Parts: sequence; structure tokens; C-alpha cells
Amino acid sequence: MAKTRRVSIILVFGFILLLALSGITHAQDMTIKIGVMGPFTGPAASIGQEQLNWAKLAVADFNEANDTNIELVEGDTELDPAKAVTVAEQLIADEAIYAVVGPAGSQEVEAVEPMFQEAGLVHISSSATSPTLTTSGFETFFRVVPTDAAQGPTVGNFLANELMVTSLYVIDDQTSYAVGLADEAIAAFEEAGGTIAGRDSVTQEDVDFSALVTKVGGSGAEAIFFPGQIASQGALFALQMQEQGVDAILFGADGFQSVDDFIVGAAGASEGAYVSAFAPDIHELESSADVVSRFEEEYGEFGTFGPPTYAATLVALEAVQSAMEAGDLTRAAVLEAVGATDMEMSVLGGPLAFDENGDVLDAAFYIFQVQGDNFVFIPVESDMEEDMEMMEPEATEEASG
Repeated sequence: MAKTRRVSIILVFGFILLLALSGITHAQDMTIKIGVMGPFTGPAASIGQEQLNWAKLAVADFNEANDTNIELVEGDTELDPAKAVTVAEQLIADEAIYAVVGPAGSQEVEAVEPMFQEAGLVHISSSATSPTLTTSGFETFFRVVPTDAAQGPTVGNFLANELMVTSLYVIDDQTSYAVGLADEAIAAFEEAGGTIAGRDSVTQEDVDFSALVTKVGGSGAEAIFFPGQIASQGALFALQMQEQGVDAILFGADGFQSVDDFIVGAAGASEGAYVSAFAPDIHELESSADVVSRFEEEYGEFGTFGPPTYAATLVALEAVQSAMEAGDLTRAAVLEAVGATDMEMSVLGGPLAFDENGDVLDAAFYIFQVQGDNFVFIPVESDMEEDMEMMEPEATEEASG
């Protein structure tokens, strides 16, 4: 009887040991994923594909450097909030996904924020800039780019103080991104002494702006601010301005910063146009030279839309790794790790950390002009003067020599 009991105890202990070993093996072999949401097809595909390729490179770089095998799950939103909801549902349902990069557009983020909040799944956008996205009580949303609250004044002040524009026509595409940015730019422009000659709205499906161009031309506006998200619409607007002889400065935002769609697509009509962007041209950053070289070798040319996605993807990956090393790979732990992000140097040329709302610290907007077949960075004179004042006397003398 006692012998039978001992055998039973041994068998039970062995079974428990097998279960424990099985659990360890499963933990070692478990699939770990992050998601990425963006307009990989549709009217904004040129920008979305750039974002996707930078996300792919970030995952490849991270896996190679850390001997990991984290997978990237792609979700195509076409910049459509309804499609973003469907994609978010799919990503949330996959329990192996611990963080998501995206969505790209502010209107998409607005549509999915409650879903990610309920699921406790962190998501990090590399291009959504509406200020309210981080002030609406959703703790799972972060972004690596500044907001329209910074972009609008950058545009309004540049137009008034650098280009000496006194009258401005403003057009939005009825998205929360465009409307909010237009409002911010108008406020800054008027505060700088400028006058709004008119304001109109279009839709992202519009394919003819000829009547609106005629109206703008008759307003006497010296410049047009059109913060659309579809670069091909910017090209069409420029072409129809050229056809009607409307001589005004065309100023777009980051959504127009596509060489193929806004420059090539306009066949020269967008020459001299300006865009504001939430990231620098990292081609000029010595600290990013290696990653620039590797990206171009693998994927070809790029603009300013892609590199922030590389930064956002690394934030997600490092948070996953931090949770793994702490022995607590859960969505809650990854969310907490994202909030504690403190990169000494990101691909964007500076440190990367977030404030209590999930907004990136110390980010800035940049102005570019279409010159030939590319976007050329335009330094703002007032910023240059501030930089010179902050330089040491020795450095100033060396620079001037």
C-alpha cells in the first residue's frame, strides 16, 4: 500500500515537472509580434509604403542586433478610419501582438483609440499630429512627432515673417488633421498681422479643383495654405493654378511631401511650393548615415515620412525587450515600458522621450521647398540667429572664417 502511494507521488511529481518544463519550452519558443498600420495601398500609398519599409528595416535591425525573432504584422488602412477600425480589431485579437506602430492619420487614430485603450495595447504613431489625440484620456497612445499646435504657428509665422505674405487663402480636406492644422496656422498668421482672404473645404475624393482655383485667383491672396493628406491632390491643384495663371505661393503640409506624387506628378507646376514637415531630412545627419545607406540599398530613395516610423518601431521593440528581460511579457508591461522610453539618440538626430500625455519631447517642425526634383530644407532666419547667439565665441569665429 505504502509502495503504491510512493509510486503515485513520484508519477504526480514527474507529471508536474513535465508540465513545468513544457511551459519553459513554450516560453522560449513563443511567437512575439508587433503590428504596423498604414496606408500601404490607396491614394496615400507612396507615403505609406515608405513608412512600411522603414518599419521593416527597424525590425530587421533590432532582430539582428539582439538575436531575437520578433515578427512584424502589417495592416493596410488606406488612410480610411473605417478600414483602420477593421485592422485594429484584427491586431488586438492576435494575443501575440504586444505593441502597434500607427495608425498614420489623425482621423484614423481618433477612430481606434478607444479600442486600443480597452485592449490595453499600446500604439505609437509616426505621423498623426492632431493635438487632441493625447489630451482625450487615452493612455495607450503615443507619438514620435510634434503636434499641429507647433506646426500651425511654424507655418503661419513663416508665411508672414519670412515670405512677407499679407493675405492668405486656406483650404482643408475636412479631416481632423487638416481642419485642426488650418485653424492653428490661421491663428498664428493673423496674430502676425496677416489677413485671411478666404477659406474653403474639399474632400479627399475630389479630382477637379478648377472652380476653386478660379475663386482663389479672384481673391487676390498672395499664398495658399492647403494642408491636405493626399499629395496627388496637391499636384493637381498646382497644375490647375498653372493652367489659370494664378500667381500665388502654394504651401502644403507633411501630407504633400511625396516626390513622386507632388513633384513628379505636377510635372514642374509645384516648383517653388513649400511644405512643412514633422521630421528633419536625415540624409544630412551624420549620426544616421549608416541607416540611410542601408535603407537606400534595400528600398531606394525616401523623404521625411519614413524615418519617424523607424523611431516609433524601435520604441515598440525596445519596450517589448524590456518586458521580456523583466520576465513580464504582457501588454500592460510593454505599455509601461513605452512610457519610460529614454533614447539617447534616435534616427531623427536627437534624444527621444515622452511627456505624461504621450507626446514626444522637444520636437520641431521643418520647412522644405520644391526645387527641381526634390524637397530642399529651408532654414528659418530667426532660428538661425538664435543658434548663432547660443554658439561659443570660438565656434562663431571658426564658422565665419
